[in-house]
Amino acid sequence: MSIKSRIRTIPDHPKKGIMFRDITTLIKDPVGFRLVIDNFTQRYIHKDLDFNVIVGIEARGFIIGGALSYTLGKGFVPIRKMGKLPADVERYKYELEYGTDTVEIHKDAVGKGDKVLLVDDLLATGGTALASAKLIEKLGATITEMAFIVNLPDVGGEKKLKDKGYSTYCQTEFEGD
Repeated sequence: MSIKSRIRTIPDHPKKGIMFRDITTLIKDPVGFRLVIDNFTQRYIHKDLDFNVIVGIEARGFIIGGALSYTLGKGFVPIRKMGKLPADVERYKYELEYGTDTVEIHKDAVGKGDKVLLVDDLLATGGTALASAKLIEKLGATITEMAFIVNLPDVGGEKKLKDKGYSTYCQTEFEGD
């Protein structure tokens, strides 16, 4: 069984017409979780990509990023929703399909000269990934690559990220919303 075959699809969530790609079925399966982490590890242990820290986007990016930090021997930094981090933060407010959201990072989490691998579970519109990249760059670090388990190419996030000059890697993709 593949990574893709272990991802549950929930029709009409969070609204009618949306096909929600749920990775909880993938990561609860020990073989599925191992496939995900092994795939990323093999890519980044052998690929000539220079990065010294992994940044994970709340919440599923923590699961993937934490495990990957361990296998690659890199530090891990969380990007959180507003109000969750205890020290001085940098924040970035961004537009969602129906409103706005804000992400934060500790001001001392990354800095000038740091090279970041940004990880999350799913790439849809690219809004959260772009907001996270802005935060990282505001602190002086650069994005080496953005890594996701799932890409939804029809939603346009991958194109948006590439048009902004970011390199992306996705383990699998689903056509349609």
